[in-house]
Amino acid sequence: MGSVSDAMLLAAESGPHLPSVSDFLPPEILFEGTPFAINRIILVRLVATVIMLTVLIITARRAKVIPGRWQAAVEWLLDYIRDNIIYQVMGPIRGRRYVPMITTIFMTVFIFNLCGIIPGMNIAATASVVMPLAFALWVFVQYWRAGIKEHGLGGFLKEELLPAGVPWPIYIILTPVQLLELVLIRPISLTVRLFANMVAGHLLVATCYAFTQFYLIESAGAAVKVGGALWLCGGLVFTCFEMFVAALQAYVFAILATVYINQSYPEAE
Repeated sequence: MGSVSDAMLLAAESGPHLPSVSDFLPPEILFEGTPFAINRIILVRLVATVIMLTVLIITARRAKVIPGRWQAAVEWLLDYIRDNIIYQVMGPIRGRRYVPMITTIFMTVFIFNLCGIIPGMNIAATASVVMPLAFALWVFVQYWRAGIKEHGLGGFLKEELLPAGVPWPIYIILTPVQLLELVLIRPISLTVRLFANMVAGHLLVATCYAFTQFYLIESAGAAVKVGGALWLCGGLVFTCFEMFVAALQAYVFAILATVYINQSYPEAE
C-alpha cells in the first residue's frame, strides 16, 4: 500500500498530463526500424478492421429471411447508406456501381472514428493524416476515372479547366484556380475536414479528463476540486458528443465523396 500511496502522491505533485500533438505521432511498438513498423495508431486500425470484418462476416453468415434485431440494425444502416447517400445523389442506375465503395468508406470511417472513445484504444484511427488522405485519394482516382471514361482525357480536362460560358480573358485567372482545385484543393479539403475534426475532438476529451486526475483530489483546494468534478462532467458530455461527431464525419465524408464522383458525369440521369 505504501508504494501505491507514494505513486499517487507523485502524480499529485506532477500535475495532469495534458494531451498534445505528439500524441498523434506515437513511437513504433512493433517491428521497429523495418518497413513494417507499427505504432499505436496503426495497431488500432488493424484491430478495428479485424473486429469490423469479423462482425460483418458473422452477421452475413447467420443472416435469416426474418432478421433478428442485430441483423435488422445492420441492414438498416446499409440501406440508409445506399438509399439516402448514394442513390439520393447519383440515382439508382449510376449509383449502383458505387455502393460497395461508398459503403466501405462510410463504415470504415465511422468505426475508425469511434476508436477515440473505446477504452483501450482511446485514439481515433483517423486522427493522423495518412488514413483520411488515403480515402480522399481513392475518391479522386474514381472521380478522374469516371470523368475520363465519360468525356475522354481531353474532354474531361476541358470541362474542368475551361468551364463554358466564361469570357476568354477570365480563363487566364480561372484555369490555374480550377487546376489547383482539381488536383489539390478538393482532396486536401476532404482530408483535412476529417483529420482536423478527429484530432480536435480527441484533444478536447483528453484535456477534460486530464483535469480530473488524482492531483485535484489530493492537492487542490475545495474550489478546484469542484472544478475538477465539472471537468469530469464535461469529459462525459464531450465523449457522447464525439460519438455523434464520429457518425456525422462519416456521413459528410461519404456524401462529399458521392457528390464529387457524380460531378465527373454529364447531367444526372
